[in-house]
Amino acid sequence: MDDQLKDVETPEQLRACYPVMKQLRPHLATEDEFVARVTRMRGQGYRILAAWDEGEVVALAGYRLEENLVYGRFLYVDDLVADEKMRGRRWGARLLERLTAYAERAECVKLVLDTGMANALAQRFYFREGLLTGAMRFGKFLKAGAA
Repeated sequence: MDDQLKDVETPEQLRACYPVMKQLRPHLATEDEFVARVTRMRGQGYRILAAWDEGEVVALAGYRLEENLVYGRFLYVDDLVADEKMRGRRWGARLLERLTAYAERAECVKLVLDTGMANALAQRFYFREGLLTGAMRFGKFLKAGAA
């Protein structure tokens, strides 16, 4: 088992994730906002798996187990990011391997994630890791919604 990958459980661990998450989600203006949002999202099953190297978070994945009529039971990856200084060191692949194992133990039929249409580097990585495109997601912003 990869002991550098740990589920984030404490407020201190969550705060240690903020600098890396901010690279993926720059709209998260403050560490306190990040902690508050993740705390609320935990009530919806959201969890973070973080990769640690020398006491620092170097990559992370936010995920949740879900079920719907399209897929059945599946693991949805909300967030997957490696610190920009640590990219190319297989942290993302290791996180996806662990999440795949979680999904299999939870008897999920699929692991699902979304990426931006213009994010060619991420798309190349996902293809290399065995993820395939299967749908296009459509959406629109609502007046009361916040990012």
